[in-house]
Amino acid sequence: MAPIPVKPGKYKVHAHIIGPTSLLTATEYAVKHGAPVITDRFNPLPIEQEWIIDLPESGQESVPGSPYVIHLAYHPAAGLVVPEDKLFVNSVPRAEWAKFTFERVIGGVKILSDKGLALRAGHRGAQINLVPPKPEFQETWTLEYVGPIPSEEE
Repeated sequence: MAPIPVKPGKYKVHAHIIGPTSLLTATEYAVKHGAPVITDRFNPLPIEQEWIIDLPESGQESVPGSPYVIHLAYHPAAGLVVPEDKLFVNSVPRAEWAKFTFERVIGGVKILSDKGLALRAGHRGAQINLVPPKPEFQETWTLEYVGPIPSEEE
């Protein structure tokens, strides 16, 4: 499928896995490459489950095929990184954050890394892996737009 543009903003990222609603979630503990990113049940505190999807550099236009970066909405220095084909969140310079594109698929979107690998949610609680894309529901996500990117004053 062809890449689609995404409106920069604050999102909840829903996994398409069997069981109750699961969201892309930053864990609270850090390991070698940062805090692992998993899927988990809805948490009433959005601190670990709301994400900012933005263009890598300010002033860029959102067009099909544009890469995007993703970071925690309430911790703007903590972006997604992809060492060893696993998803982590880490406070490293923005230039080191992973870049992603989005493709429309049946039932949602596929999130692809700059290496062309798809985010895959194996089951609730499992760390997100990046795999060669296949037409599987574990690689399908729903982006729930929560609102615009908060300004610096908020």
